[in-house]
Amino acid sequence: MTAMEKRIYYHDTDAGGIVYYGQYLCYLEEARTEFLEQKNLSVALFKERGLGYAVRECHITYKSPARYGDTLICSAKLKKATAVQLVFEQTIHDKKDGHLIVEAEVSLVCLNMEFKPVAIPEDLKEKLTA
Repeated sequence: MTAMEKRIYYHDTDAGGIVYYGQYLCYLEEARTEFLEQKNLSVALFKERGLGYAVRECHITYKSPARYGDTLICSAKLKKATAVQLVFEQTIHDKKDGHLIVEAEVSLVCLNMEFKPVAIPEDLKEKLTA
């Protein structure tokens, strides 16, 4: 599992100082990117191999609001890797007291440059699951 801190700025919030619900998708994306980077699997590496990945499905549950000035802990854990898909379990917690703000399950699909699903190369899959 990979975890990262995310400080909430004014531009993340609505007029009431509450994080806009769509922003959480960005935080989940950043946590997945950190997960991949820690496995030495950058977006650039996928592109060099003629591959990309895209969100296929996202199930998100909002448990509690975050506010301007909060610091969040955003995590990503690979739940499952299939031939063409990666399934992540993700959470966002408040750093201060640990309460759960968001939980999500996000599925990514591996694509070629024509945006067609393709098998994840075995050497990359080994790095993902190590």
